[in-house]
Amino acid sequence: MKRGRYGRYGGMYVGEVLVHALLELEEAFKRIYPTEEFQREFHGLLRDYGGRPTPLYYARNFSKLVGFKVYLKREDLLCGGSHKLNNALGQALLAKKMGKRRLITETAAGQHGLATVMAGNVCGLETEIFMGIKDVQRQASNVKKMVLLGAKVKPVKAGAGVLKDAVSETLREWAACSRTTHYLIGSTVGPHPFPEIVATFQSIIGEELRKQVLEKEGRLPDAIVACGSGGSNALGAFRPFIKEKSVRLYFVEGGGESRGAENSAAAFQLGSPGVLHGGLMMVLQDTWGQIRPSKTRAAGLNYPGRGPEISHLCEVGRVKPCYALDHEVFKAVRMMCRTEGLIPALETAHAVAYVLSNPDEFDPDDVVVINYSGRGDKDVETILRCERELNTP
Repeated sequence: MKRGRYGRYGGMYVGEVLVHALLELEEAFKRIYPTEEFQREFHGLLRDYGGRPTPLYYARNFSKLVGFKVYLKREDLLCGGSHKLNNALGQALLAKKMGKRRLITETAAGQHGLATVMAGNVCGLETEIFMGIKDVQRQASNVKKMVLLGAKVKPVKAGAGVLKDAVSETLREWAACSRTTHYLIGSTVGPHPFPEIVATFQSIIGEELRKQVLEKEGRLPDAIVACGSGGSNALGAFRPFIKEKSVRLYFVEGGGESRGAENSAAAFQLGSPGVLHGGLMMVLQDTWGQIRPSKTRAAGLNYPGRGPEISHLCEVGRVKPCYALDHEVFKAVRMMCRTEGLIPALETAHAVAYVLSNPDEFDPDDVVVINYSGRGDKDVETILRCERELNTP
C-alpha cells in the first residue's frame, strides 16, 4: 500500500484546516502504536475490559439447516455487544497519549457511539456523539445507554438525518476543535490515515479467528462471510487471510427492499468511484456526482460509501461483493433465533442471510465462518414491527 492508497482508492481529500490534524494523527499512530507500552495497555484493555478473546462457536443446528459446517465469530459477546469496542479502545487510548481531552464521533446503529463513550470513560475523556435524527428515533435504546454513560448526544437534522449527515457534521466540528479533540471515526472510511488505523485495531478479530479455527479444524476456513458498509468488521476478519488464496471472502451489503429500488444501499452493485468524506471509494451517486439516498432496515449499513480498502479488494477480485435484501434478513433473524437461540443485530443478519439464501455457494465439506459482529438487543422493536408487517395480509 502506498501512503494512504489501496490501488486507486483512498487519499486525503480535505480542506487545509484538517490537513494538520490528519498529519498529526498519522505521525502519532506510527510512533505510538508499535511501542511495547501501548501494545500492553491496548491488549490489556481488550482482555480485561472488553472480554477478548471472543469465542469461535460451532453453530450445529444452523449448520444442519444449510448443509455445511458454519462457525460464528462471536463479536456479540464483546463488552458493549459488538465489534466496535476494538477500535474505540485503540483510538481512545491513542488520543489520550496524544494529549487530547475530548472525543467526538458519529453513529447510526448506536453501537459505535456506545463503544466510544465506554472507551472515553475508561481513558478519562469527554465524549460527544453526532447521530442522524432518524437513527436517534429507531435506535432509542442505544441512545439511552449513551446518555446514561455520560455522553452528549447531538441529533443531526440536516440532510436525510442519517449516518452520512452525522459524519459530515462530525467532520465540521473536528475542523473547529482538533487541537483538543480527537475524531474517533467508527469505520474504515474517511481520509487517510483513518481507514488504516481502524482496520489495524479491528484485525484482532481475524488474528483470533485464525488461531481458533486451526485449533478446532486443523485447517483454515474455506470461506469467511461478513456484513459491511464502511467495512470495519469485515476487514477485521479478512485482513489476516487476504494472502490466503484458498480462503474465499464475502462482503455482504444492505440491499434494501430490492436491488432495483431507487434507494437500495448496494453500492458495489449500483455505485461508482467517487470522493466522499475525504476519501476516494465506491459511492452511491448520480450522474452529476451527487450522493444518492440509501435505505436498509439496518441503520449501520445505511452509509452510501464503501471504504477504500474494501473497495480495492472487491475491484481486484479478492473479495466478493454481495448483498442481502430486507426480507432475506428478517428470515435470517428468525432462523438464527430458532436454531441457535441467538438474536443477531440487523447488520449482522445480512451476513447470516447471504449464507442462508445462497447454499449453492458452498460445498457440503466446507468450513464457513460468519463474523457475528453484533447482538440484536437494539433492534428488537424493529424486528417485531417488521414481523407484524410481513404477516399482515
